[in-house]
Formats: sequence, structure tokens, C-alpha cells
Amino acid sequence: MVTAQRHSMALPAGDAGDGLIHVSRRSLVLLKQDAARLSLRAVQVRSADSGGHLSRFKGRGMEFDEARLYQPGDDVRTIDWRVTARRGKPHTKLFREERDRAVFCWVDFRAPMYFATRGAFKSVLAAKLAAALGWSARAHGDRLGGLAFSESGHKELRPGTGDHSVMKLIGMLADLSAQPPEETTPELRRNAIRNALARLRRVARPGSLIFLVSDFRGLDGQCEHHFQSLAPHNDLVLIHLHDRLEAELPKHGRYRLRGNQRTLLLDADDPRRRLAHHEKFQRHHDSLEDMCRRYRMHLLSCDTREDPLEVLQRGLGRKPR
Repeated sequence: MVTAQRHSMALPAGDAGDGLIHVSRRSLVLLKQDAARLSLRAVQVRSADSGGHLSRFKGRGMEFDEARLYQPGDDVRTIDWRVTARRGKPHTKLFREERDRAVFCWVDFRAPMYFATRGAFKSVLAAKLAAALGWSARAHGDRLGGLAFSESGHKELRPGTGDHSVMKLIGMLADLSAQPPEETTPELRRNAIRNALARLRRVARPGSLIFLVSDFRGLDGQCEHHFQSLAPHNDLVLIHLHDRLEAELPKHGRYRLRGNQRTLLLDADDPRRRLAHHEKFQRHHDSLEDMCRRYRMHLLSCDTREDPLEVLQRGLGRKPR
């Protein structure tokens, strides 16, 4: 069974170029005008919760102000346990709204992201999605931060405002997109996504709007624990990238896929193999939906053939002209 775990580059060499297997700074800068119309202020995102109903983001970030005595009706999650223990009576934390909110883009550049049989590599779409979200945050006056990672490490952008922050994010995305994928192992890929989520927990302040752009391969119990810790205090939007071949094998024929250091022959004539391949992808997608439902996170899906801006406009909405 063939999956993107082998990170096979199925696009022929003649198709190599900006927008297909890598992305330039210029193309990410050109997203500015259209991306500025994405709505992040009073956004409605199609949630996996409650059969696909619409649910709003929590809003701008909240900062701790003071503690007062607990009153009936207060959310028990805001109890200040340190003050309660010190004074012997339950106290509640009070918060004040921050002037600006942190919008954080967490972007996956592991080896399986350098894959597509149609459209553009998942790594290219990830860069375009993150850049568009960055320009939208800039248009709203929000602080923009980022974390991009691969098996060999990660790069961070501390939250900041203005064009300067977006351009720093764009440089980071374009550089990683241009790097050829390394030959890695499943364990290295799992370690990379675990470490990137653990780092996100340390750098994302409560009240942040966090977009996670990935194919989410290799998620395990440790990763879910990180999501469980982040979700109550932030708005999390998972953007699941996938290629059609990952979801469904061709019905007939034998196909040769070229990889970074290998060539793979795919025999799609066996209906049992096609069914098993599809069921594996469906289990992965269903597990993402289930996790989003349990922790009240939002899930968007993006095929390699789709336009990133259209995916965001469909999922997040647009500001009126």
C-alpha cells in the first residue's frame, strides 16, 4: 500500500517551479490583498462538533487582572487555586481583554509534506495558507507569531505586528519550502511533531488563535495530550492537507512513483488493496474529527488540487467590502 509516508514526488521534473513543488517570497507577498479580506475578528468556522454546526471563536486574548471571592455562577475553570489555598476561601480569576490578539501559525515541513500527484505539494499549500493567515492577522492589527518544523528542527517567529512580522514569516516559509526533504524514519517524524507541539505549548500565550497546518501523520497519545492542554485556553484550527492518492488508489493499472531516493511501483489492480488503503486514510481523518469534537477544536480540510485562499474563505468567511 502506498502512502505519502514514502514522500514520493510524483510530479515530473518538467513541472518543477514556483507554485508546484516550491514557493517563492514574491508569490507569498502577492497574497496580501486577497488575504486581507479573510475574517478573523468575528469568525465562524465549520466545526466537527455537533454534526458540522457553526461555532464562533472565543475572541481576542484575555489577560489576568485580579482575583476575587468566588460567586455562584462563576466558571469553575477560572478558580485561582493558589489564592484559594492561601486564604482558605475559593477565589476566581478576573481577566481583562488584551488590546491585540496573538495569531499563531504552526506549519509542518516534514518529509511527507513534499508530496502531490495533482495540484501542488502539501508543503507549498502549507506555506500559502500560513502566509495568507499572516496577512489577514496584519490587516486586523493582531500580533503574528509562527513555528515551522521538520525532522531536523524548527524555526520560530515571536509574535509581532506590522508588515515586518509577516515578511519574516514569509521568509521562513519560503526557505523551508525550498529545502529538499530528507530521508527519514517514521519515528523521526513522530518525534518531530511531538516536539513541535510541546514547543507550541511553551510559546503560545492563553487567548491565542492558533492555526495548525499539516497532514497530521504520526499523531499519538503524547500529541493528543498537547492538544488537550492547548485547547481550553486558545482557539485551535487544524487544517488537514492531503492528496487524492492518499485517500484513494486508482481503480486499475500499475504506476511508477519517483521518490527522493527511490522509485516505487504501485499495483492498483487488487480491490482489497484499494479498500484497505482508503480505510486507512478514513480512519486517520475520522480520528482528527473525533479529537476536534472532544476538545472543541475546529477542523478544515484542504486537497492538493484546491486553492488555499478559497479553502480559507469557505472555512473562515470574508469581511464585507
